[in-house]
Amino acid sequence: MAIGTLRYWAAAKSAAGVAEEPYDADDLGAALAAARERHPGELVRVLQRCSFLVDGDPVGTRVHETVRLAEGGTVEVLPPFAGG
Repeated sequence: MAIGTLRYWAAAKSAAGVAEEPYDADDLGAALAAARERHPGELVRVLQRCSFLVDGDPVGTRVHETVRLAEGGTVEVLPPFAGG
């Protein structure tokens, strides 16, 4: 298992109640499943609308279970933003 950081922004940060927390997972799907378990409720709904950056690279439409996480990596959890 890789250990790294989930970093929440905007509505995701509000729903999680923290700006960041560690992950201990091999892939993005497992890291997000653990986050849903830790923060049931609003974060589960917010994550459905989020996009993700893994170590600065956009995940896009890739299946989350296929996105490998690195030791010491960072996952940015980005809800839709308004404005320009």
